[in-house]
Amino acid sequence: MPNAKVVEQARFIASAGRKLKDHIFSIQSGLRDGRASCQGEELSMAQVQVLMTLHSCGESTISNLAKQLKVSPPSASCMVDRLEDKGFLHRERSTEDRRKVVVRLSKQAAAQAERMEGAVLAAFLDLVEKVGPETAKKWCEVLERVEQVLAKQE
Repeated sequence: MPNAKVVEQARFIASAGRKLKDHIFSIQSGLRDGRASCQGEELSMAQVQVLMTLHSCGESTISNLAKQLKVSPPSASCMVDRLEDKGFLHRERSTEDRRKVVVRLSKQAAAQAERMEGAVLAAFLDLVEKVGPETAKKWCEVLERVEQVLAKQE
């Protein structure tokens, strides 16, 4: 059993991580009443993650999207269906393998994802400036180490 100090640190890291995630999500998506608004449509946090994942990779199959989002393929398919119904995504046959169906962002969704990404970068630039260069350097060092540990676990 970990000692009390380690448990306290883990709680603080989890809490700060949630606050940071919530802060970035609210900036990224124009959060209103716990829901994101994009092109006049309400989106869940999971749907925003789908949009941003596709924005970063360009296109994906449902199974690859599910892996990236760490959800089941049926869950990913359901999210894609809803986003396709709202006009954010298009499904089409792969040009490389006609048996595969790939999912891509619509032009409007790609433009919105680009704006969201810019808003997130601006939020992090603001945070980095506010914490100062020494703290930002330490933050980068800690996150590099966290990435290494997580990569070993995968």
